[in-house]
This record gives sequence, structure tokens and C-alpha cells, in this order.
Amino acid sequence: MKTQHKIAIIGAAGFLAAGFVFSHFYLHRKSRKELLEIARELAYTWKRELELDFEQTGKLEDLIIEYTLKKNEILNTTALHEDEIIFKLKEIQKAEHRKLQKLMSKKQFEKYLELNKKISRKS
Repeated sequence: MKTQHKIAIIGAAGFLAAGFVFSHFYLHRKSRKELLEIARELAYTWKRELELDFEQTGKLEDLIIEYTLKKNEILNTTALHEDEIIFKLKEIQKAEHRKLQKLMSKKQFEKYLELNKKISRKS
């Protein structure tokens, strides 16, 4: 497996853990407030770690929700085989990384990848 693929999977792992919580809350209308609070908390954690500005933090919060829901939709699809799930998650991760690269400076994005790598090693 190429290093780029490993990094993509590692990045996905960081958001996937939170994704299960997000999808649970999102699917239950009563818990939308909690979903927003969790997304906000994660975005502000990244804000501190990556020194994001206010605008970047708000956009990151939206991306966290968007891509968590997309990933969970794939994970919850029972008709897919494991290889298909991995392929689709990699594709989503690539799209997510493209948006994150546009959102962040090169230095911020590199640090983001580095921190995700450390997080998944601990898991």
C-alpha cells in the first residue's frame, strides 16, 4: 500500500471516530443541537492545533459535518463489500483533502496530516 493511501486512510480514521457520533445525532432531529456542538468542538480543537482563523474554523466545522455524513452513509451500506467500502472511503477522503487544502495553508495542511497520522497510530 502506498504511503499516500495510508495517509488518506489515517486521515479518514480521525474523522470516522467522530463520524459515528455525528451521524447518530444528525439522524435524530432532537439532537441537532448536540451535533452542532460536537462539530464546533472538533473544529475549535483543530483551530488550536493548526492555528486556524475564524473563517477557516467555521468552514472546517461545515466540512466535518458534510464528510462525516458521507462516510457514514457508505459505512452503513450493507450491500457493499469491504473492498468497495475502502475504495469509496478513499475517494471521499481525496475530495475532503482537496477541500481542506483549499481551506488551509500548506503548512496547516501538512500539520493536519501529521496529527492525523499520530492519532491513528495511537488507536
